[in-house]
Amino acid sequence: MSRFVVKKVAVLGAGVMGAQIAAHLVNVRVPVVLFDLPAKEGPKSAIAQKAIANLKKLKPSPLGVAAEADLITPANYEEHLAQLKDCDLVIEAIAERMDWKRDLYHQIAPFVAPHAILASNTSGLSITALSEALPEQLRHRFCGIHFFNPPRYMQLVELIPTAATEPQVLDQLESFATSQLGKGVVRAKDTPNFVANRVGVAGMLSTMAEAERFGLSYDVVDDLTGKKLGRASSGTFRTADVVGLDTLAHVIATMQTQLTAQSDSFYASYTTPAVLTQLIANGALGQKTKAGFYRKTKLGIERFDPEHQAYVPSGEKGNDVYTRMLKKPAGERLQLLRNSEGAQGQFLWAILRNSFHYAAVHLKDIADNARDVDLAMRWGFGMQQGPFELWQEAGWLQVAKMVQEDIDAGKALSPEPLPQWVFEGPVADAGGVHTAQGSWSAAESRFVPRRDLPVYARQLFPERVLGEASAPAQDWRTAGRTLAESKASRSWTLDDQVLVFSIKTKMHAISPDVMEDLQAALALAEKDFDAMVVWSGDAPFSVGADLQAMMPAFALQGPIAIDQIEQVMQQLFLSVRYAQIPVVGAVHGMALGGGCELLLHCARRVAHMESYIGLVEMGVGLVPGAGGLTNVAYQAARHAQYSTGTDLLPFLANGFTAAAKATVGTSALESQAIGYLQADDVIVPHRDELLFVALTQAKAMAQSGWRPPQRKPFPVAGRSGAATLRSTLVNMREGGFITEHDMLIASHMADVVCGGDVDAGTLVNEEYLMALERKAFTDLIVKEKTQERILGMLNTGKPVRN
Repeated sequence: MSRFVVKKVAVLGAGVMGAQIAAHLVNVRVPVVLFDLPAKEGPKSAIAQKAIANLKKLKPSPLGVAAEADLITPANYEEHLAQLKDCDLVIEAIAERMDWKRDLYHQIAPFVAPHAILASNTSGLSITALSEALPEQLRHRFCGIHFFNPPRYMQLVELIPTAATEPQVLDQLESFATSQLGKGVVRAKDTPNFVANRVGVAGMLSTMAEAERFGLSYDVVDDLTGKKLGRASSGTFRTADVVGLDTLAHVIATMQTQLTAQSDSFYASYTTPAVLTQLIANGALGQKTKAGFYRKTKLGIERFDPEHQAYVPSGEKGNDVYTRMLKKPAGERLQLLRNSEGAQGQFLWAILRNSFHYAAVHLKDIADNARDVDLAMRWGFGMQQGPFELWQEAGWLQVAKMVQEDIDAGKALSPEPLPQWVFEGPVADAGGVHTAQGSWSAAESRFVPRRDLPVYARQLFPERVLGEASAPAQDWRTAGRTLAESKASRSWTLDDQVLVFSIKTKMHAISPDVMEDLQAALALAEKDFDAMVVWSGDAPFSVGADLQAMMPAFALQGPIAIDQIEQVMQQLFLSVRYAQIPVVGAVHGMALGGGCELLLHCARRVAHMESYIGLVEMGVGLVPGAGGLTNVAYQAARHAQYSTGTDLLPFLANGFTAAAKATVGTSALESQAIGYLQADDVIVPHRDELLFVALTQAKAMAQSGWRPPQRKPFPVAGRSGAATLRSTLVNMREGGFITEHDMLIASHMADVVCGGDVDAGTLVNEEYLMALERKAFTDLIVKEKTQERILGMLNTGKPVRN
């Protein structure tokens, strides 16, 4: 496959999806032009300009750094169509109107470059019908590319070819979407709503219908169909509010207009629920109008009660009996639900049965294989397992028999029986649709392996479906050669060149055992390996020091015990910085407190785009005590040496403020802007490529003759600098932005980053500043308000403001 180089992308349509697709392209450093209609007044590109400006206000932010919205080039169809000639990929994302899209294609076709790919972001219109508006020479480079909303955060992208689409085009686009955009790609067939929305929205309609049949309120349904069922925490009706009730109705309408009772035996179940029609008529479209199935008032969250046509208090939970059932092994769980007599249990069995039935009947028409259905439901709808995975885990033939019995009894949504392949042949013999050889393709009547594109060689441990991974080498927890393993960590290697250190504790907290293991791994790496990578296959990177493990020592010996623990951690992290081999930190998810400090001391950091990094000790009433504040001073001095002035404060400001406010970077890009990542650190869009990139970086550093930094004293801002920083705290305290205890903690931070009671420009070393860190840490840990914060965090997981 020839290399597909994307130097610039055009996005057509500056609506909600188009603007956010453009934003994500900026996140991954792809130049992008955002087109829309010419404005009737003012600048011709005003519509696109307004959409770009609005990106800065959206929450959650579609941008890694909000200010980078300005990197998007606004354009309009009247003046700037010639710019399309410079674009390698053109993504159409205008409103879901077949006639509008086809008219636009007529307009842009003469300007699309001969090598470029044209793709529509339609959520369900026929790609083949859209292609008919294109000239013949462009049809082979046209396909669907369906992003899920919001594009930055949702992993799923569906690619939909027509009969005319060249296979190479799909391969190129899949490779780009995977590695450059960080997406999980599923190839869908050109059927209404493709894979995820077809299965997912049918499932939502099924849930709504069964909820009404069993007389369950929306809050109970959402409690039962959220995390307890292994699905998105928003459940069903809250998810509808987030998506937008008008958007949901549009997707349903696509199924109603493009399918028939003859083409789909489930057609009767696609009726728009009466309550959905009513809410839309009332202007209650969900989250965007602040009312839908739910609304938020001063008194709390309320739910709509269709019987009384009014909003009533919300918050009712499912019965604990069914909560306990849902924790049972899959086979026992389904049997218990099916045999339960209560409405909630019968409801749960009904929606699961309907999902199995629907997926099996439609597999042949909508997807290449069962793996794509399950991954689409994971990536597009936030499920822990797709329908085929759960079915297979529970016992394939046992569940199939139960489902078919309900179909025969008239309890299902459709009278159509399960396909023959469910009961006879390779699937029945294998005990399910997923095997080590591949996943079942109903269209081809065989198990098909994953696509073997070169880009997937970068995913050393890709996300797999249940039943697919059977060999220890396919699981990062057992892969490679184990060098040392304890309950706290595993040291291992894939190639005898780089040692990989993986933390195993809950939330990857840095306990005394982790510290001991890391010290041993570092010594082994320096002795026998070229480099070392700190990485775990599951998030987070680390939430920091294990406070719970520290408390018994504190209770027995007081602050002196904490001082000793902190000193061990400080010396360990200095050993990481000055190791004789490069240590690369590979982070995805959270790197907080001590986890952030470990990362800061690595020779290089490789971060997934969705990494959330910060020094958050303020939240537990403490200062960063494992070199975090020392690193602020160290980096300030390093950057200041290239300045013509001698004032260190401008170089301290960002790091001090971030620690004092417990600021967490909301992306790897923002963490880089704050200073937790350096300019030469690497940001990776796809989380499954993280280890590959980290190993590559580590080997390249080792092979390039990497040496640790030389230890030498560096200047600090001194008592005058600390006084200046404290003066800003006085203003914040008088303004009511921080509490008295916040001010005390931040004052300690100011003293540490400025070097304590010394003159400005005094040369110090890291050990000196770390001693100041420990003193501040132990002074604060005996304070009553700090202990309130620590206990609050340990008991609730949330910071206490006092």
